[in-house]
Amino acid sequence: MDTKEYIKRKTTEAAKGARALAKAASRQKDDALLIMADKLRNNRTLLISENEKDIEKAWDKGLSAAMTDRLRLNDKRIDEMALGLEEVSKMTDPVGEIINMWTRPNGMSVGRMRVPIGTICIIYESRPNVTADATGLCLKAGNAVILRGGSEAVNSNKAIVDILKKSVSEAGIDEGSITFIDNPDRAVITELLKLEGEIDLVIPRGGEGLIRNVTENSRIPVLKHYKGVCHVYVDGEADLKMAEDIAFNSKVQRPGTCNAMETLLVDREISDRFLPSMIRRFQENGVEVRACSETLKIYPKLKELSEKDYYNEYLSLIVNIKVVQGIDEAIDHINLYSSAHTDTIVTGNYSRSMRFLHEVDSSAVIINASTRLNDGGQFGLGAEIGISTDKIHARGPMGIEELTCKKFIVLGDGQLRE
Repeated sequence: MDTKEYIKRKTTEAAKGARALAKAASRQKDDALLIMADKLRNNRTLLISENEKDIEKAWDKGLSAAMTDRLRLNDKRIDEMALGLEEVSKMTDPVGEIINMWTRPNGMSVGRMRVPIGTICIIYESRPNVTADATGLCLKAGNAVILRGGSEAVNSNKAIVDILKKSVSEAGIDEGSITFIDNPDRAVITELLKLEGEIDLVIPRGGEGLIRNVTENSRIPVLKHYKGVCHVYVDGEADLKMAEDIAFNSKVQRPGTCNAMETLLVDREISDRFLPSMIRRFQENGVEVRACSETLKIYPKLKELSEKDYYNEYLSLIVNIKVVQGIDEAIDHINLYSSAHTDTIVTGNYSRSMRFLHEVDSSAVIINASTRLNDGGQFGLGAEIGISTDKIHARGPMGIEELTCKKFIVLGDGQLRE
């Protein structure tokens, strides 16, 4: 079977699934999600075994520790996938929700209704948990999903998809609502991206190269973020213990994620009191610190950073530290170098925190909390399908509502246009 024929068969399956899923009752979708969660937990031995095949190949190919960590499945991550599906099942079904009805002078009522987008293609790398997260959210929002994971996770993804497809079938939903692309050929992606009218939305998740390639070659609307260059700014009126804990968590808790901090900005007013303990804590935990000239005065043996470092998404235990002259310089720096993903201020000063909220232009702006909290689950959205830095349709973590669109509905009793 050639590539075009293969893709045609897969998209036909998805279209059939989308039509069936659009008519599915909320209870039926929730039952499917709960069955999925149970089957993931009950098949953890199989999932971990299949994942180990991918891990072994990753080491053989020389993938970094951070990339391999993204790929790994363990008991905790399987439980998180299952819990995410259960949380989505408890959320209000957005499909059919009527928003903002109003009455016109001629007596007709006008409003908007949430409806499924249709068929959504997710193109992603490494993280097999995306398979379950994306499927659960698309299902709840009434969308069929086409899953095209990276070749490095093919065994893990196939095992998860097999479980999810059996689950929807048990709930009486067409298996085509979950369509898995198991062909690793990159030409498959090229063909998928041409299918305007058959696929309604593409969401790429992965490295900047993948996302730019999808965006540049797609005829289909794309929701994306290119990279996560995130900042923590420690203000002169910050609680220094809180600031240290937030900066440490933002960098170290899971450095290979898009919401991990890359640059720590510190007000010159408190730099001599804050930086020694902060740098020591980073170094004791294996973090490479790259320092500005002001920081080098305190720690002259650190590696000096260059301007290009401010644009880096390290996805590893490397952090930039820059001393700034107050909040104006901090905001200017963030708006210049940030990828508009996630930025935090640590301060006890209300007016500065409000300035930061209003003047930093990112998908999530945070006061006195870790950048790692920019996440659909942490925000109460259930699992997320990704974090968008676009400004059209969706921005920030994309949960269920972001996977619907709205149509106008009109209720009349014979009105005519004169």
